Amino acid sequence: MNTENSKKLFAQAQNTIVGGVNSPVRAFRAVGGNPLFIQKAKGAYLYDVDDNAYIELINSWGPMILGHNPDFIREAIAKSLENSWSFGAPTHIEIQMAELIASMVPAVEKIRMVNSGTEACLSAIRVARGYTGKSKIIKFAGCYHGHADAFLIAAGSGAVTFGTPDSAGVTQGVAQDTLVAEYNNLEAVENLVNANKNQIACIILEPVAGNMGLVLPKKGFLEGLRALCDKDGIVLIFDEVMTGFRLAQGGVQERFGVKADLITMGKIIGAGMPVGAYGGKKEIMDCVAPLGKVYQAGTLSGNPTAMSAGLAMLQYLKNNPSIYTLLDSIGEKLVNGMKSIHQKLGLNYTINHIGSMYTVFFTDKKVDNFIDAQTSDTALFGQYFRAMLSKGIYLAPSQYESLFFSTCLTDELIGKILFAHEESLKEIRN
Repeated sequence: MNTENSKKLFAQAQNTIVGGVNSPVRAFRAVGGNPLFIQKAKGAYLYDVDDNAYIELINSWGPMILGHNPDFIREAIAKSLENSWSFGAPTHIEIQMAELIASMVPAVEKIRMVNSGTEACLSAIRVARGYTGKSKIIKFAGCYHGHADAFLIAAGSGAVTFGTPDSAGVTQGVAQDTLVAEYNNLEAVENLVNANKNQIACIILEPVAGNMGLVLPKKGFLEGLRALCDKDGIVLIFDEVMTGFRLAQGGVQERFGVKADLITMGKIIGAGMPVGAYGGKKEIMDCVAPLGKVYQAGTLSGNPTAMSAGLAMLQYLKNNPSIYTLLDSIGEKLVNGMKSIHQKLGLNYTINHIGSMYTVFFTDKKVDNFIDAQTSDTALFGQYFRAMLSKGIYLAPSQYESLFFSTCLTDELIGKILFAHEESLKEIRN
């Protein structure tokens, strides 16, 4: 496979772009080799600058649930552009989006549009602090909520200690207000709450984690968090930037039947354009300026072009609920096929799966949290990644990422993915 143009562009990019990429995982450092520069996409395929075609399982990190470049989304964007693409003023389409999201997502009574998932999450914890008058937050090791300072915190040395900065530039003062628990360990959360009585403003988590690879909540975990928050007056925040509108119309809340107080969203509500939102109970959201004392603003929030794309996407999903049955069916075919291959080859790798999300962990250990995920053989994953890429299958360039697929995966394409999967495993095993 010829990738000379990508190599040249990467070399050029490193002269003026930090690391040659605008987001670290794109650099391929976790898997080896050089990143591919993408030129276009359609349906289930990406096309790089060397005209190589790849069946891809990232889908812009989640939002391309209908595949790349659907005609009706492109038409909605084109129609919006006729009126210009930025006003910095209210538009009717913002109201339509807010009403549509509120009609689909449980517990969303009011909403505020922002420009990214990171912005949505940092805003949500600020609102939770303003609403409760408390300072500390609980997050979970392996869950990612963007690169705001409060989230870049590693676990402390004990079950009830505050965390330590996980990035240069994050102060210890910020870290002392962030407590880190083990995902799926309700007892650890209870210990943190009890050791910091009346100091916890919120608990924030990916209710289905996608940033340590895909990790599902154990039975009773989300329900236990809900009960704990109700008991202690803590705001429960679900980060549904990845899972919102992907696992169900109402996201994890609908799929698992557990409601949060605040929900953060991103990606898909702009049909893949840069956008985010946070919303939830009216009494909490009314703390936000201009109604309340919690300040949050954004010059380009509710951008009409992003809103037009997102409105078209969400209206389609709402009007076609069978999309989720189709996605579940595709997931079952793909993952069951992989499990059959593993059995045939005598391999014990772990596959976590729900709906249209999955991760193959290169470990024989059950993966329920970040510690489990870290038992994976990341060097072996790098070999697998490169083998799959050479066969025209584009995966996320990290063991610790969920994969996503779209409705464009036909039985024929699933067959191609499974064939590449088997051949790649045979190669790296030898």
